Amino acid sequence: MNDIRENIGTLYHPKAALVIYEAAGNKSDCYVECFDMDKQGHPINAHPLNIKEAQQLAKALNTATEGNKAFLKPTGIMANNVLYIDPSPNGFVMWYTKATRKQLFFVENLGIPNGMAAIPSLLWVADKQKLHIYALKTDRKPTATTALYHAPFFNVYAEGNVCMGTVDVNIRNSASLEEFTTAWERYFFNSYFSHLMQHHNPVQGNCVSLWKKLSGTNEAFPKEVLRKTNRTVKSILR
Repeated sequence: MNDIRENIGTLYHPKAALVIYEAAGNKSDCYVECFDMDKQGHPINAHPLNIKEAQQLAKALNTATEGNKAFLKPTGIMANNVLYIDPSPNGFVMWYTKATRKQLFFVENLGIPNGMAAIPSLLWVADKQKLHIYALKTDRKPTATTALYHAPFFNVYAEGNVCMGTVDVNIRNSASLEEFTTAWERYFFNSYFSHLMQHHNPVQGNCVSLWKKLSGTNEAFPKEVLRKTNRTVKSILR
Protein backbone atom coordinates (compact mmCIF):
# COMPACT_ATOMS: atom_id res chain seq x y z
CA MET A 1 0.00 0.00 0.00
CA ASN A 2 1.25 3.52 -0.81
CA ASP A 3 0.93 6.31 1.77
CA ILE A 4 -0.84 9.10 -0.15
CA ARG A 5 -1.54 11.39 2.81
CA GLU A 6 1.06 13.94 1.71
CA ASN A 7 -0.82 14.36 -1.58
CA ILE A 8 -4.10 15.22 0.08
CA GLY A 9 -4.84 18.94 0.04
CA THR A 10 -6.36 21.15 2.73
CA LEU A 11 -9.77 19.92 3.88
CA TYR A 12 -12.48 22.59 3.66
CA HIS A 13 -15.65 22.40 5.76
CA PRO A 14 -18.95 24.01 4.70
CA LYS A 15 -19.69 27.14 6.72
CA ALA A 16 -22.61 28.77 4.92
CA ALA A 17 -24.87 28.50 1.90
CA LEU A 18 -26.55 31.21 -0.16
CA VAL A 19 -29.96 30.98 -1.84
CA ILE A 20 -30.95 33.69 -4.30
CA TYR A 21 -34.69 34.38 -4.62
CA GLU A 22 -36.08 36.15 -7.67
CA ALA A 23 -39.52 37.67 -8.05
CA ALA A 24 -41.62 36.07 -10.77
CA GLY A 25 -41.35 38.03 -14.00
CA ASN A 26 -38.87 40.55 -12.57
CA LYS A 27 -35.20 39.52 -12.73
CA SER A 28 -34.07 42.77 -11.13
CA ASP A 29 -36.13 42.15 -7.98
CA CYS A 30 -34.34 39.57 -5.84
CA TYR A 31 -32.82 39.01 -2.43
CA VAL A 32 -30.26 36.64 -0.93
CA GLU A 33 -30.85 34.36 2.01
CA CYS A 34 -27.95 32.92 3.99
CA PHE A 35 -27.91 29.56 5.77
CA ASP A 36 -25.39 28.60 8.46
CA MET A 37 -24.14 25.01 8.46
CA ASP A 38 -24.18 22.63 11.43
CA LYS A 39 -21.39 20.12 12.17
CA GLN A 40 -22.95 17.57 9.84
CA GLY A 41 -23.06 20.08 6.96
CA HIS A 42 -26.80 20.65 7.13
CA PRO A 43 -28.20 24.16 6.44
CA ILE A 44 -29.70 25.86 9.52
CA ASN A 45 -30.62 29.36 10.75
CA ALA A 46 -31.91 30.85 7.49
CA HIS A 47 -31.64 34.65 7.45
CA PRO A 48 -31.27 37.50 4.93
CA LEU A 49 -27.67 38.10 3.90
CA ASN A 50 -26.40 40.91 6.14
CA ILE A 51 -23.85 43.62 5.36
CA LYS A 52 -20.96 41.92 7.17
CA GLU A 53 -21.57 38.63 5.34
CA ALA A 54 -21.83 40.47 2.02
CA GLN A 55 -18.49 42.19 2.67
CA GLN A 56 -16.85 38.86 3.51
CA LEU A 57 -18.23 37.39 0.30
CA ALA A 58 -16.96 40.34 -1.76
CA LYS A 59 -13.51 40.01 -0.19
CA ALA A 60 -13.37 36.28 -0.94
CA LEU A 61 -14.43 36.83 -4.55
CA ASN A 62 -11.91 39.64 -5.01
CA THR A 63 -9.09 37.48 -3.62
CA ALA A 64 -10.04 34.67 -5.98
CA THR A 65 -10.03 37.07 -8.92
CA GLU A 66 -6.64 38.51 -7.92
CA GLY A 67 -5.17 35.05 -7.63
CA ASN A 68 -6.30 34.11 -11.13
CA LYS A 69 -4.45 37.01 -12.72
CA ALA A 70 -0.97 36.03 -13.86
CA PHE A 71 1.83 38.00 -12.18
CA LEU A 72 3.89 40.01 -14.70
CA LYS A 73 1.65 39.11 -17.64
CA PRO A 74 1.88 41.82 -20.34
CA THR A 75 -1.38 43.59 -21.15
CA GLY A 76 -0.49 43.57 -24.83
CA ILE A 77 2.60 43.14 -27.03
CA MET A 78 5.64 43.12 -24.75
CA ALA A 79 7.51 46.43 -24.67
CA ASN A 80 10.83 46.45 -26.50
CA ASN A 81 12.68 47.75 -23.43
CA VAL A 82 12.01 44.58 -21.39
CA LEU A 83 15.05 42.30 -21.40
CA TYR A 84 14.07 39.43 -19.10
CA ILE A 85 11.05 38.22 -17.12
CA ASP A 86 10.78 35.55 -14.44
CA PRO A 87 6.97 35.39 -13.95
CA SER A 88 7.03 33.06 -10.93
CA PRO A 89 5.32 34.33 -7.72
CA ASN A 90 8.73 35.54 -6.46
CA GLY A 91 10.00 36.46 -9.90
CA PHE A 92 11.67 39.58 -11.25
CA VAL A 93 11.99 41.77 -14.32
CA MET A 94 14.98 43.33 -16.05
CA TRP A 95 14.33 46.35 -18.27
CA TYR A 96 16.09 49.48 -19.47
CA THR A 97 15.16 53.11 -20.01
CA LYS A 98 16.80 55.58 -22.36
CA ALA A 99 18.45 58.84 -21.33
CA THR A 100 15.84 61.46 -20.53
CA ARG A 101 14.93 64.24 -18.11
CA LYS A 102 13.22 63.53 -14.79
CA GLN A 103 11.89 65.49 -11.84
CA LEU A 104 14.29 64.74 -8.98
CA PHE A 105 13.90 65.38 -5.25
CA PHE A 106 16.69 65.94 -2.72
CA VAL A 107 16.68 66.34 1.05
CA GLU A 108 17.27 69.90 2.19
CA ASN A 109 20.65 69.36 3.85
CA LEU A 110 22.25 68.37 0.53
CA GLY A 111 21.73 71.91 -0.72
CA ILE A 112 20.58 70.65 -4.12
CA PRO A 113 17.40 72.23 -5.51
CA ASN A 114 14.60 69.92 -6.59
CA GLY A 115 13.93 70.11 -10.31
CA MET A 116 14.06 68.56 -13.74
CA ALA A 117 17.45 67.10 -14.61
CA ALA A 118 19.06 65.02 -17.32
CA ILE A 119 19.75 61.39 -16.42
CA PRO A 120 21.60 58.65 -18.34
CA SER A 121 20.18 55.41 -19.70
CA LEU A 122 19.41 53.00 -16.88
CA LEU A 123 19.13 49.26 -16.37
CA TRP A 124 16.53 48.16 -13.80
CA VAL A 125 16.24 44.80 -12.04
CA ALA A 126 13.40 44.38 -9.55
CA ASP A 127 11.23 41.86 -7.76
CA LYS A 128 8.26 42.71 -5.53
CA GLN A 129 10.45 43.93 -2.66
CA LYS A 130 13.86 44.97 -4.01
CA LEU A 131 15.28 47.16 -6.76
CA HIS A 132 18.75 47.18 -8.31
CA ILE A 133 19.69 49.91 -10.76
CA TYR A 134 22.71 50.54 -13.01
CA ALA A 135 23.70 53.12 -15.62
CA LEU A 136 24.35 52.48 -19.30
CA LYS A 137 26.69 54.45 -21.57
CA THR A 138 24.35 54.51 -24.60
CA ASP A 139 20.67 54.32 -25.50
CA ARG A 140 21.19 51.13 -27.50
CA LYS A 141 19.30 48.08 -26.29
CA PRO A 142 21.64 46.17 -23.96
CA THR A 143 22.91 42.70 -24.80
CA ALA A 144 24.29 40.00 -22.52
CA THR A 145 27.81 41.46 -22.78
CA THR A 146 26.88 45.13 -22.25
CA ALA A 147 29.01 46.69 -19.52
CA LEU A 148 27.21 48.24 -16.56
CA TYR A 149 28.07 51.46 -14.76
CA HIS A 150 27.18 52.64 -11.28
CA ALA A 151 23.85 54.50 -11.24
CA PRO A 152 24.90 58.12 -10.50
CA PHE A 153 22.43 58.67 -7.67
CA PHE A 154 22.36 58.91 -3.92
CA ASN A 155 20.71 56.05 -1.96
CA VAL A 156 22.28 53.35 -4.18
CA TYR A 157 24.79 50.82 -2.84
CA ALA A 158 27.94 49.82 -4.74
CA GLU A 159 26.25 46.50 -5.65
CA GLY A 160 23.39 48.41 -7.31
CA ASN A 161 20.69 47.72 -4.70
CA VAL A 162 18.59 50.75 -3.80
CA CYS A 163 17.77 51.93 -0.29
CA MET A 164 14.11 52.92 -0.51
CA GLY A 165 14.05 54.43 3.00
CA THR A 166 10.51 55.09 4.18
CA VAL A 167 8.92 54.51 0.77
CA ASP A 168 5.99 52.09 1.13
CA VAL A 169 6.61 49.65 -1.72
CA ASN A 170 3.38 47.80 -2.50
CA ILE A 171 3.47 45.65 -5.63
CA ARG A 172 0.29 43.62 -6.18
CA ASN A 173 0.52 39.84 -6.58
CA SER A 174 -1.50 40.27 -9.78
CA ALA A 175 0.48 43.22 -11.18
CA SER A 176 0.85 43.20 -14.94
CA LEU A 177 4.27 43.68 -16.48
CA GLU A 178 3.52 47.30 -17.36
CA GLU A 179 2.08 48.07 -13.92
CA PHE A 180 5.15 46.51 -12.27
CA THR A 181 7.81 48.47 -14.18
CA THR A 182 5.85 51.74 -13.99
CA ALA A 183 5.39 51.36 -10.25
CA TRP A 184 9.10 50.81 -9.60
CA GLU A 185 10.14 53.79 -11.72
CA ARG A 186 7.60 55.94 -9.86
CA TYR A 187 8.77 54.71 -6.45
CA PHE A 188 12.39 55.48 -7.33
CA PHE A 189 11.96 58.94 -8.80
CA ASN A 190 9.29 60.12 -6.34
CA SER A 191 11.51 59.36 -3.34
CA TYR A 192 14.00 61.86 -1.91
CA PHE A 193 17.70 61.34 -2.60
CA SER A 194 19.45 61.83 0.72
CA HIS A 195 22.95 60.35 1.14
CA LEU A 196 25.72 58.16 -0.24
CA MET A 197 25.51 54.53 0.87
CA GLN A 198 28.46 53.18 2.90
CA HIS A 199 30.71 55.96 1.52
CA HIS A 200 30.15 54.67 -2.03
CA ASN A 201 30.63 57.51 -4.50
CA PRO A 202 28.88 56.44 -7.73
CA VAL A 203 30.51 59.04 -10.00
CA GLN A 204 33.89 60.39 -10.99
CA GLY A 205 34.08 63.58 -8.93
CA ASN A 206 31.69 65.05 -6.40
CA CYS A 207 28.12 63.68 -6.52
CA VAL A 208 26.62 66.73 -4.78
CA SER A 209 28.32 69.12 -7.21
CA LEU A 210 27.14 67.05 -10.16
CA TRP A 211 23.47 67.30 -9.23
CA LYS A 212 23.74 70.95 -8.22
CA LYS A 213 24.92 71.58 -11.77
CA LEU A 214 22.18 69.49 -13.39
CA SER A 215 19.05 69.97 -11.28
CA GLY A 216 16.74 72.65 -12.63
CA THR A 217 18.93 73.30 -15.68
CA ASN A 218 19.05 72.20 -19.31
CA GLU A 219 22.56 70.75 -18.95
CA ALA A 220 23.08 67.37 -20.66
CA PHE A 221 24.17 64.53 -18.44
CA PRO A 222 28.00 64.20 -18.65
CA LYS A 223 28.54 60.50 -19.41
CA GLU A 224 32.23 60.81 -18.67
CA VAL A 225 31.48 60.94 -14.92
CA LEU A 226 29.99 57.42 -14.94
CA ARG A 227 32.04 54.82 -13.09
CA LYS A 228 32.30 51.34 -14.60
CA THR A 229 31.37 48.32 -12.49
CA ASN A 230 32.82 44.82 -12.92
CA ARG A 231 29.40 43.56 -14.06
CA THR A 232 27.68 42.88 -17.36
CA VAL A 233 24.00 42.22 -18.06
CA LYS A 234 24.73 38.47 -18.16
CA SER A 235 26.51 38.46 -14.82
CA ILE A 236 23.56 39.84 -12.88
CA LEU A 237 21.21 37.22 -14.32
CA ARG A 238 23.17 34.35 -12.77
